[in-house]
Amino acid sequence: MSRRRVVITGLGTINPLGRSVPEFWGNLLEEKSGIRPWTLFDVKDYKVKFGGEIHQYQPNPQLIDKRLQRRMDRYSQFALEAAYEAIVDSGLPLKKLDDKESEQAYHIDGYEPFRMGVIMGSGIGGLNEYEDQHEILLTKGPTRVSPFVIPKLMVNSAAGQISIYFGMRGQNFAIATACASAANAMGSAIRSIQYDDADLIISGGSEAAMTRMGLSGFIQCMALSNRNDAPQKACRPWDKDRDGFVIAEGAGMIVLEEYEHAKKRGARIYAEIAGYGATGDAFNITAPCPDGSGAAKAIELALKDAKLNPTDVNYINAHATSTPLGDLGETLAIKTVLGQHAYKVPVNATKSMTGHTLGASGGLAAIVCAKSIQTGKIHGTINLDSPSEGCDLDYVPNHARDHKVKVAVLNSFGFGGHNACLVIKAV
Repeated sequence: MSRRRVVITGLGTINPLGRSVPEFWGNLLEEKSGIRPWTLFDVKDYKVKFGGEIHQYQPNPQLIDKRLQRRMDRYSQFALEAAYEAIVDSGLPLKKLDDKESEQAYHIDGYEPFRMGVIMGSGIGGLNEYEDQHEILLTKGPTRVSPFVIPKLMVNSAAGQISIYFGMRGQNFAIATACASAANAMGSAIRSIQYDDADLIISGGSEAAMTRMGLSGFIQCMALSNRNDAPQKACRPWDKDRDGFVIAEGAGMIVLEEYEHAKKRGARIYAEIAGYGATGDAFNITAPCPDGSGAAKAIELALKDAKLNPTDVNYINAHATSTPLGDLGETLAIKTVLGQHAYKVPVNATKSMTGHTLGASGGLAAIVCAKSIQTGKIHGTINLDSPSEGCDLDYVPNHARDHKVKVAVLNSFGFGGHNACLVIKAV
């Protein structure tokens, strides 16, 4: 059987730069920053006092009522809202249900439920719920712990909730590979469609780890920027004054669909995901391999999977978190695979404006690649004033530009040495 093609037909997000794809994309092109002083809880005792919050977030009551709010962690709420936007954007016919016996809220009319699935990523899952219930356990005792604690905190909770909400009964699971989670999830999703296990899959990632433990942990492993005096200048990929990443939260979800299936129903096609590659660094649990060899192999495998040459690439959405080791290692990886062609390819960093949404970041990057292909524009990398030694590619500094994207490479790397790369091309 020949391998089937997989296309993107719907996009959805909630993140520090916007609560919809149009708002997110518009703010990226205007070089706005979503980073601000921390308000989720009092951080007077914390070394870092800023991040990429979804400011004053309240679940959309039209989608997540009070009963469902009690059953879903913040990360699952983000995922569901983004998935809803992606499904509506894809033009799939949603029919509202009113079945008191089931938690299913919508039916996708005319489509076989077992041919539709949900595969999504999260680095940590329901950390808010874990911390809240642990505090209750210690202060009030075990009989006061919520019966929803386990189904809310588990890393597969969001995938399960989306499946239930929309009645999707095909493949349904979660992938946890730290900050590479969403990219690995989308890679698994395209394999499922390519080999005829499904016709349509909702995929991407969600994260809500801006908690007391989350912030403490990243501070203690010295991963975060300390630029408290200028939060919006803190995330500065490839700049000589970068000093770590900026923690953020959000979700980025896409509808992946078999090409002929999408054409038959007249769906708008943003782009095709043509290749996927994944490797492990086998070097250190938090630091990337300094020579970028693991990342380079993932890029090489993704291009081979897409049956494309390195010289075909004309845009890269980089992982680029603003850490000294990571940004340089990724630059070396790109040069290793693309050679001299690397100097002709624009490479930008979405995280310069959103901060690092961890396990959701690959989902946001996929949306950016799709919108870049659709609009012929690529956003700038803000705060890049003086590139550091060894960082000498075209990083699209500070301003968006017109650029017809034909073949995009999406890089996503995570603690544990996880490297994931997708090749997304125009149809």
